[in-house]
Amino acid sequence: MSNQAFVQENVTDMLIIGGGPTGLFAAFYCGMRNCTCKIIDSLPELGGQLATLYPEKFIYDVAGFPKIRARQLVDQLIEQAMERNPGIHLNESVQTLVRREDGLFELHTDKSVHIGRAVIICAGIGAFSPRPLPAPTAKDFEGRGVAYYIDKVENYRGKNVLVIGGGDSAVDYALMLEEVAASVTLIHRRDQFRAHEESVRQLYESRIQIKTFYELSDVQGGNWVERAVIVNNQTKQTETIEVDAIVSGLGFTASLGPIKEWGLEIEKNDIVVNSKMETNIPGVYAAGDVVTYPGKLKLIATGFGEAPTAVNNAKTFIDPQAKLFPGHSTSMSR
Repeated sequence: MSNQAFVQENVTDMLIIGGGPTGLFAAFYCGMRNCTCKIIDSLPELGGQLATLYPEKFIYDVAGFPKIRARQLVDQLIEQAMERNPGIHLNESVQTLVRREDGLFELHTDKSVHIGRAVIICAGIGAFSPRPLPAPTAKDFEGRGVAYYIDKVENYRGKNVLVIGGGDSAVDYALMLEEVAASVTLIHRRDQFRAHEESVRQLYESRIQIKTFYELSDVQGGNWVERAVIVNNQTKQTETIEVDAIVSGLGFTASLGPIKEWGLEIEKNDIVVNSKMETNIPGVYAAGDVVTYPGKLKLIATGFGEAPTAVNNAKTFIDPQAKLFPGHSTSMSR
């Protein structure tokens, strides 16, 4: 068999980069348009940040669910996507994207080469790493009481926990831990929180001890965290508190990595798209938190709308005779 024949046998209609909520819904919708697809993700499991960083967090702004834990939402998205039998390729980091003379795309990863007729980038915030805590000694206790996300809330039952930060992650972590921890202290270097208004309201109505204008100065202990030294950045006075765990809610830094070298129009680490979710490269689409356009909101709910937009427009790119609007799902055969 010739190399060309081998390649032709392995052509996929749409290559989806990223297996988070938007990527999973895009895979489901590929099936709705009778398109084959693959999901390629650098993480070891599907679900993106929801599965890796925030599995225990409640999500309140997904239509149809008054509240749902991130892990449960991911499980249902996976179940929905798997109905369409997408190819799943985990622990693969994308490297280069090349459009060949025959119009097909070659997506090179650190493990393989995938051939597709169109590409949909659903890479979320890209590759992410936690922002370091300000106390140099904190690094010495990583895995020994210092954590950058909460995997299982139950691990903190009965413990005295210090949470650091003033954004959504920090406030959400503090509220989650209040249910199981012996005590929760939240410190923030300002007196204003950047978290969602409703979350901040719940915070001030909780039993969480809130300390504004405080920052982490030192972490102390033996084999495990035992104490945290915090400093008031207004008065410069220090305070030592007994803790069993420290959770950073300072967030993560993100990078598109090799995707930045593909010739895409990038604006502040986001891929610029139009209303069709088209990038500046014909045949390459993007959706979810990785994209920007006028009025863009980085919400899961927004990604769920952008994924079908990308898939339907990619369908007409692959097959110019196809209709853009596929009809309503209630009238589609499954």
